[in-house]
Order: sequence, then structure tokens, then C-alpha cells
Amino acid sequence: MTLYNNPITIFLFLSLSFLPSMQNKLTPDYYKKTCPNFLETVRKIVKEKQHNTPSTAAATLRLLFHDCMVGGCDASILVTSNAYNTAERDHAVNLQLSGDGFDAVLRVKNVLELECPNVVSCADILAAAASELVANSGGPTFTVQFGRKDSLESKISSSENQFPLPNMTMSQVIPLFAKKGFSVQEMVALIGAHTIGMSHCDQFVHRLFRFSKTSETDPAYNPEYAAGLRKLCENYTKDPTMAAYNDVITPVKFDNMYFKNLRRGLGLLATDTALFTDPRTKPFVEKYADDEAKFFQDFALAIEKLSALDVKTGKDGEVRNRCDAFNALYG
Repeated sequence: MTLYNNPITIFLFLSLSFLPSMQNKLTPDYYKKTCPNFLETVRKIVKEKQHNTPSTAAATLRLLFHDCMVGGCDASILVTSNAYNTAERDHAVNLQLSGDGFDAVLRVKNVLELECPNVVSCADILAAAASELVANSGGPTFTVQFGRKDSLESKISSSENQFPLPNMTMSQVIPLFAKKGFSVQEMVALIGAHTIGMSHCDQFVHRLFRFSKTSETDPAYNPEYAAGLRKLCENYTKDPTMAAYNDVITPVKFDNMYFKNLRRGLGLLATDTALFTDPRTKPFVEKYADDEAKFFQDFALAIEKLSALDVKTGKDGEVRNRCDAFNALYG
């Protein structure tokens, strides 16, 4: 019998080959011994931040999405550009990310570096903060696993063609999620995050002025809603900060009102309206509009999946001392 045909040898080989993945597995108790107050610290800081700045929840949730969709959940979106590298966050698709999300993560990191220096990654802070803020806004609780490492690179080119744009069709949006392993149902559940947050006028103004030769505004809009948006955005070129709530009825509450709004012609972005009209996605919109508990259940599962997307563990990353810069930059 040769060495490689020996059952004991084969068993040991297989056991050792799986060892790294077992060691690197994410777990909810990752910081139980090394930073036992981690979640309590996150919870306290983001709750205060949300109380003072209600846009924090939507900003942080969107930040998590933009981070995970490019190279996995590794805090690469938090890195700032320098003279030697232009980072992800400077790509056009990321320029409108609210500073409140970045600030929430940095506040937590600053405190944790005093409590548990060089222990908790920025990627884990972002995931934990998003989870807490969704729950604080009335949404579902979901399980977050920890043990992510922060990325060792962040390049502007990585964000190219990774995100749905406001004027895309579902035939363009669905493949973007599919290549990350998300089903149509999971995609619709994740887009339900539009129940909180805002969009700048330039993301939907094409639907308000000179929409077509036969209609000044997009006829898919509720007429009164369109009139209000036209007034809001009439000077958006002079003031690019002008924005509207994604959910005009309950803008800071995480609920299923976003889906109900789509039935009423209150979908802000063209992609929102397409979600309701496309036969591949409409059944899920209808289901979530009728059943908030089902939306919460499916959203929780989808966001758990998103938060573990292509994470870096072990030597594939680092625990940054500062969330906005690689350790090598500051030694």
C-alpha cells in the first residue's frame, strides 16, 4: 500500500486541507475574549449618532452595500485617496454616499482603539453598525458574524460597472446582483432598504422635466408627487445637495411602506418604478407590500448573506489602525 492510498494519510490530508477555512470562519463570538464590550460599544455610539442625525441609519446601510458589492465586505470603501492611489470612494458612483455613515464607523473605531487596540476591524464595525441601525429604525434584527479583515487595497477602477444606476432597466440590474450570487427575490428584498434614506435630484430629475415629446413628466409618477418633486428640484443645478426621501410616507422608519408606495406611483427612481412593472420582480414587490413580516424575514436573510460576501480573513487582510488608511501608510 502506498503512502497516498493509506486511509489514515488521506484523512489527515483532508483534515489539514480544511483547517485554514475552519480557522478563518466568521463567528458571532469572534471578539468574546479579545474585545468583550465590542457590540455594546457599537450599540451605544450608533444609537446616539442616529438620535442626533436620523439619516445615519440609511447612510450606514448604503455604505455597507457599496463596500460589499466591490471585492467583498472589507472596508475598502472607507479608504481615502492619497498622492499614490485613487481609492474606491472617489468613483462617481460613491461620491454621493453620505458622510454620516463614514462618521458612524470612525466614531466607533476611535473608541474601540482605546478599549481594544488593534483588535476590531473596520469591516466588522461597519457590519455591526448597519445591523444595529436597521433595528433602531424599526427594522428586523439579523445575525452578524465577525472575523472580517480589512482590505489591503482600494482602487477607483474596482467600482466600475458594479452597481445599479437609477435609470437602468431590470434586465440590467438583475445580472449585477446575480453575479454576486443573489436571486431575484433576494435582490428585491435588499432594494427594500430604500424604505429609508434619500436620493439627490440629479438621480431622478430626468423623469421630471422634458421627459418625452408627449409628457413633461414621467406618467408613471403620481401627478401630485411629480408636482412636488418638480418644485423641490427646480434649482438642483444651482444646489446639487437637493434631495428627496426614497419613501415619502415614512422616510426614517424601516418598514414595508416603500413597496406600498410603488403601487401608488410614488417610486422615486426609475429603477424603483421598474421593480413594480417588471414581471420578474413585481410578484415580490406585491408580496412584501402585503406582508411586512415576510419582507423583514427575507431582508434579514439577504443582508446576512451580503454582509458575509467575499470576506477576507487571516493573512488576506489586516486590522487597520485607522479606517481611512492602510497600516503600511502610517507604519
